[in-house]
Amino acid sequence: MSQQPVVGILHPGSMGAAVAACAAANAAAVLWCPSGRSPASVARAEQHGLEPVVNLPELLDRADTVISLCPPAAAEDLAAEVASHGYGGWYVDANAINPERMLRIEALLAPHAKAVIDGGVVGSPPTGGKTPTLFLSGPAAAADRVEALFAGTDVRTKTLGHTIGQASALKLAYASFQKTSRVLVALSVGLARAHGVDQELLDIASQRSDSYLAEPEYIAKTAARAWRWGPEMEEVADTLTAAGLPPDILRAAASTLERWTDAKDDHELTLADALGRLAQP
Repeated sequence: MSQQPVVGILHPGSMGAAVAACAAANAAAVLWCPSGRSPASVARAEQHGLEPVVNLPELLDRADTVISLCPPAAAEDLAAEVASHGYGGWYVDANAINPERMLRIEALLAPHAKAVIDGGVVGSPPTGGKTPTLFLSGPAAAADRVEALFAGTDVRTKTLGHTIGQASALKLAYASFQKTSRVLVALSVGLARAHGVDQELLDIASQRSDSYLAEPEYIAKTAARAWRWGPEMEEVADTLTAAGLPPDILRAAASTLERWTDAKDDHELTLADALGRLAQP
């Protein structure tokens, strides 16, 4: 990029704040809007050095690049709100949404935006040495711009092609296995626990280090993330349906995750607590 851009992040959750902090390395400023956000969001934004603005119109007026990283169910409404202000910059939708929804978002923003870029983050937030990959698809010049924004940071980038929806499809294809597998582990351990043989199950699993079943401690993390993962599984199910594939296992995973919605971001949750909530909705 010939000059450093001003970036706006909507909205800095654990992933969004960390990704925005990486973008700050190649940006003149990274803006966010604290209006209506939780104290946890405020703390994250301060921790990562994001610059607060009064409201969304100010953010859109100053930012030439906007990155949307929010819960999947909110992605389209958020894009519509941005579009309603006639945003004329570069819009990167990096949410875990299905390709059809991504196309609708592109249509919402296309009348004014320079370009809409489809994105999908695979991996954990870029903190503590973790290096997620931001997959991109869309116009070549727009993808190049996003790649330059994260050059030399802990967010790796890879452009898949020029077709909107490719990045979203890859993200959901990966999530369909990775996250549903975690749900199956919780059900397996929960079933064994109900019959007093959970330790025996874990002993068997420990002999298979390449199996998620050997990581029962992750069940509590799954429970704390269920409020985000559940809607994501619904997005995968919709994508499977559109592809003529059976969506039932993903709908079931989403239904299972609903039992943990009250554990939102509870990082003190124990394995026993998570299994207890799973068995007693």
